[in-house]
Amino acid sequence: MSLFSYDINEHYQTRVAYFSMEFAIDQPLKIYSGGLGFLAGSHMRSVYDLKQYTIGIGILWSFGYYDQGRNEDRTLSVQFLRKHYYFLQELDVNVHVTIHGNAVKVKAYFLSSEVFGTAPMILLSTDCDENDFLARTITHKLYDNNERTRVAQEIVLGIGGTKVLEALGETIDIYHLNEGHALPLAFELYRRFGSLDEVKKHLVFTTHTPEKAGNEEHNIYFLHEMGFFAGIPLDEVRTRMGYEHEDQFSLTVGALRCAKITNAVSKIHGTVANEMWAHIDNRCEIISITNAQNRRYWSDKTIIRAMEEHEDYELTARKKHLKHLLFSEVANQTGKMFDPEVLTIVWARRFAEYKRPNLLVRDLERYEELITRTDKPIQVIWAGKPYPFDYGAIAIFNELIKLGHRFKSMAILTGYELGLSKMLKQGCDVWLNTPRITREASGTSGMTACMNGAIHFSINDGWHPEFEMHGKNCFTIPEVDHRLPISEQDRIDHANMMSILEDEVIPTYYDRPKAWTAMMKNAISSVQTQFDSGRMVHEYYELMYKSQEPQ
Repeated sequence: MSLFSYDINEHYQTRVAYFSMEFAIDQPLKIYSGGLGFLAGSHMRSVYDLKQYTIGIGILWSFGYYDQGRNEDRTLSVQFLRKHYYFLQELDVNVHVTIHGNAVKVKAYFLSSEVFGTAPMILLSTDCDENDFLARTITHKLYDNNERTRVAQEIVLGIGGTKVLEALGETIDIYHLNEGHALPLAFELYRRFGSLDEVKKHLVFTTHTPEKAGNEEHNIYFLHEMGFFAGIPLDEVRTRMGYEHEDQFSLTVGALRCAKITNAVSKIHGTVANEMWAHIDNRCEIISITNAQNRRYWSDKTIIRAMEEHEDYELTARKKHLKHLLFSEVANQTGKMFDPEVLTIVWARRFAEYKRPNLLVRDLERYEELITRTDKPIQVIWAGKPYPFDYGAIAIFNELIKLGHRFKSMAILTGYELGLSKMLKQGCDVWLNTPRITREASGTSGMTACMNGAIHFSINDGWHPEFEMHGKNCFTIPEVDHRLPISEQDRIDHANMMSILEDEVIPTYYDRPKAWTAMMKNAISSVQTQFDSGRMVHEYYELMYKSQEPQ
């Protein structure tokens, strides 16, 4: 069968397989956790828009990441509910992978381009009758907390995905690793080609984060035992991969040594990544291709039309309508009635400590003065998913919920997935972004907020420095020295954030409405081309895919 229902653009003939542990394609398909998946989803949409020869390879998670519910006291409840997808087609392939010496059946399901307007996608599952219970659980939960299960997932994605493509008769020119999770495919290719140089001709890598948790490491003997290296003798792996004297194997380092080229996901991340991995010998070149999001999917169509027709009244009226829609969800979840005339700030993304979701409430006395003011009031909404076993992040989420009981203009929403994410971005006035400097490799949520006329109020990290014109299309919290103690960074960032909020953001919204509308328009126009994923996907093709020779 042909996986492509569209004619391939003559400018994009290189055949690419794009491997990602998660894809945020559309609300009904719950196989993602956060930013990595949102990025991969936009990539697949822009592949479809440009009609490239790219196939997405992912995993069909039986229980997704998790469902975010509430306990009786309104605190976060982590729920694992089985999902069923009747819009997927089971493929007729017979593929097995070896995990811990055992043969595990890998089933493949096809998501055609017509369903959601994406590249054709193949989703893998071990949750089938041919496997025993333990093997079936491999593809139950995205980013399973058990180390053996996590590595097994990576074997299924990398080796299983490669074998499924072969079984379908797909000849692939470039294998693109979106993060290091699918690295076992490099060893499967090495087993076939017999040469690391030959592998490098066909492998490219995107590294997404400087965070330790995002640069996975495991004991090399454990990985060999699990089958991570596709049956290649451990001595050969050590020699070829530069691990003669080390036992901790880094997936990121392995990918850097197996790929012909790697990209960081913003200009500032390119600098950080090159410094971070400067000591790694035999690594490939690291360039920068800034992340982006798919405007076709994320932008409200009426806002686009108002921009094209230069209708300021329609733009502001539409924004007010979108706020009404968002506030209906706020009322539904919390019983609080928000006012569309009031400045509304949203902090929403994956809950992680370094992103500092609670920075706004760091000084509770000052926050109380802010959230209860009657002259030029504000409303604040939080949303986002902590990792289900990150109990520190869950505690921050629950602390915000408890604090929210005190204030009628503060809301914490659950169910942060594509649907709610789009609603928040289209309905907010300000999108607040507060990571510690240098630790947000890119961050893309602000891009999609700006596409809908929200003002990005952000630490000057990730993609923001490539976009920002303070006071014209955004508000920027100035950089602090990242070498300072964390507590000192937090203190300074909080003070700067509150000063800008009180002295610039709030007065502009209420006292200079025409200036605010101009900022909205500037924000929209600033992101609509440079931060649309069509640009990103084209750059991948030109800078990473086209040349078949190692850099």
